[in-house]
Order: sequence, then structure tokens, then C-alpha cells
Amino acid sequence: MPLDITFTLSDRDLERFKTIASKTKSETAGTEDHVEIEKAAYKIVDVAMNSDLPDFIADRLLQLKVLLEMIRDDEWAIDPEDRSRIVSAMAYFADPIDLIPDHIPGIGFLDDAMFVEIVIRELNDEIEGYNEFCEFRSNEEERLSAEGKDPNENRDEWVIPKRDELHSRILETRGAKNEDEFVFHIL
Repeated sequence: MPLDITFTLSDRDLERFKTIASKTKSETAGTEDHVEIEKAAYKIVDVAMNSDLPDFIADRLLQLKVLLEMIRDDEWAIDPEDRSRIVSAMAYFADPIDLIPDHIPGIGFLDDAMFVEIVIRELNDEIEGYNEFCEFRSNEEERLSAEGKDPNENRDEWVIPKRDELHSRILETRGAKNEDEFVFHIL
């Protein structure tokens, strides 16, 4: 029988995460080479996929995968500022000093899971836009193939307008986030 546990991160708790995030973001600011940060995020995804972690932790760690796919997807063509913003948000995972050391069985990745939850909340508009783009692209490829057409022929004619529409929508909605208290749900 599953058990639901909910706890609220206080302003002090969030401030601690923001301090860590600010530190890691400032350390990555201006850095053109984000390879180590991406490697660390992929390592977290790998751990989530291949370790016997509690589901509530593994599920959150796997959410990093969509962010990694987003910054590597050439057709999504994320602008350098947004790419840097996403990589900076993931910089926490490259820092060897966690709030809870990763080697502690069962809970070592709890802080990482909480940080993923915060990052996902911060980047929700981008993630929703990217997911919509991927679904559109897949549906369009299937539709064109079913019509006997090559989906790669004149691809830019249908990919670019949809991508530009979604990028514009993301920019419009980015500033409307509620920065009140954050509740982290373990379900």
C-alpha cells in the first residue's frame, strides 16, 4: 500500500537551495564549456535508471532527461541564453558537495530530487513547450510518412514555424510565475 508524504520547504530551506544554486550558477557564468555539468546530470539520470532508489527519488531524477534532451535537440534550437540558463540550473549536480551525500543509502539523492523538483518548476514553461514541440514533430513525421512523403524533405518549412511559435509563447509566459512558498510532494 503506497504512503503519501508531503512536506513544505520553508523560506529558509528555499533560501539554502537558492544560495547553492546561485553559487553554482555564478561558477558557470560565462563558461562556454558546459560538458562537465551535462555529464553530471547524465550521471544522475543513469543512477536513477540503474539503481535501486526509492521511486519518489528516481522519478524526479529521471525528469532531468527531458532538460538534457532539450539542450541537445538541434531542431529545438534553444538560444544560447536559455541553454546557459538550463545548464546553470543543472550545475548543482556537478557539485560534489551536496546537502545530503549521495553515498548514503536510501536518502543520498533526496536533496538532488528536491533540487530537480525546483529546477522543473523554474523551467516548466520551457519543458511544456519542448514536449509540445516533440509531440508535434512526431505526429507530423507520422502524418507525412502515412501520405507517402519524406518527412525530411522541406522539413524546415514545418519545423521552424512551430518552434518559433512555441519559443515566443515561452518568452511571453516566463515572467508570470508565482514565487510564493514551494511545496515538495513525495508521491
